[in-house]
Amino acid sequence: MTVQQALGIPAWILAAALAPAATHAQQIWLPAACDIKPGHQLVNSGMQSLKSAFNTKFADQRTKDLKDAERVLLQAVTTGNQEKNPAAWYYLGRYYLMAGELGGADSAFTKALVLAPACKDDIGLYRRQAWVPVFNAGVQAWQAGHTDSAIASFRRANQVYQGEPMAFVYIANLFVGANEMDSAAKYFRLAVPAASDPKYAKDRRDAFFNVARVYHSAKRYAEAKDAYKEYLAAYPSDIQAMAALAALYLRDDKRDSAMALYGALLGHADSASSDDLFGVATVVLGGIPQAPDTADMDAACSKAQKKKTPALTARQISARCQPAAVDTMHKYHAWADPQYRLVAQTYEAGLAKNPYYRDALYNLAGISYLIGDSSKVLSLAQRLYAVDPLNRLSLAKIAGGWQLQGKKDSVLYYLTLADSLPVEVTVGTFTTNEQGADVEGLVTNFHTKPSPPIKLTFEFVDGKGNVVASVPQDLPAVAAGANQSFKLKASQPGIVAWRYKRS
Repeated sequence: MTVQQALGIPAWILAAALAPAATHAQQIWLPAACDIKPGHQLVNSGMQSLKSAFNTKFADQRTKDLKDAERVLLQAVTTGNQEKNPAAWYYLGRYYLMAGELGGADSAFTKALVLAPACKDDIGLYRRQAWVPVFNAGVQAWQAGHTDSAIASFRRANQVYQGEPMAFVYIANLFVGANEMDSAAKYFRLAVPAASDPKYAKDRRDAFFNVARVYHSAKRYAEAKDAYKEYLAAYPSDIQAMAALAALYLRDDKRDSAMALYGALLGHADSASSDDLFGVATVVLGGIPQAPDTADMDAACSKAQKKKTPALTARQISARCQPAAVDTMHKYHAWADPQYRLVAQTYEAGLAKNPYYRDALYNLAGISYLIGDSSKVLSLAQRLYAVDPLNRLSLAKIAGGWQLQGKKDSVLYYLTLADSLPVEVTVGTFTTNEQGADVEGLVTNFHTKPSPPIKLTFEFVDGKGNVVASVPQDLPAVAAGANQSFKLKASQPGIVAWRYKRS
């Protein structure tokens, strides 16, 4: 699994939108909008020089005015005894903005704010006004592939304004792409306080979570565990974080702690989305090890027993070797089956919210077969077939359901039906957003003769199974043993799953 996949963000390079410009008036000079006055000749002189520099159309006059403003304002806060005058620092901050010195502006505005808290909004507007073009320059550098320049611009933007999280998040993303995980975690952490405004609640939560995910993907497990705990203290009902932390507990052989978290996870299923539940089920499933190969174990045992003297009979060798293999499998199932049952329950909770999600139906049918839950396998496989009928795996699941029920004729029928499909359809990617959904897939002709053309209709459904959009898809004839890709799009909101049928 790549870092990008582990963090759940496609290619990490998020769609970076340019920041909207600040609404502060820019065409006319404005004195402080808060209740501060120059109160001193030097400060007033500095303000007037700034005003002149702002209004002049001549470059040489602007340069002279800015130098004059710098000289008198610095004099005011050093030898002029105006270090406690908020207006002196306020106008010095505005000087630094006009001069393009964002670090100086940050320092001066910070001092002004301490002395005049009522100026918070006014100072915030000027800070953001300076931040926007520098942030947007970072976005443009990123989009052009100039990552070093992008990072430099985002860092410079953050010098003067930390009231929005995007620049911190984008730097973190870039460091993840460079596999610099400490830096990535640092900037995700910095994004958390920058997203304190309620309108950035989701960004705050995502950044907080990504601190843990960065360490987890880098296999820095101790740091990941601490970060997940910290995150869960703030967001105790997040089932993805619970599942990830439980996986780390299992890795540390802390089974009781892991199973307690897994149990708590299901208690929050009602408030979780189907995507979250399917994601958690996949994470837990991925953490269950493969069953041990008892055949290899038995062979090694038999080889060792055959070397003993006097020679043992085949029955004696089997009697000595078989119990070890049985005991190994017993221990494995005692360890793994509770987790498989948890995965099954999690998939079931997700399917209650999104009953046509193909991958969840497929995985749940397989898990139910694995743990011998014969009462569910067939019905799940039939639901899978209704969604994805031209896929041989769908038919294999139905055959497995009949096999559990001892119906050999039905098993043979569905295996034969799988071999007789005209082509196999495999949906490789399914993505949704607020505007609609995209599907990409592959048509495979596994026969020795060309396939006939086929017409399909893809139906895109909402969480209740209502058809939101129908899109026809013509599949051309495919040469023997060849593949043909296809893509289709639906532009209606509310789509959570797909299914198709032959027209």
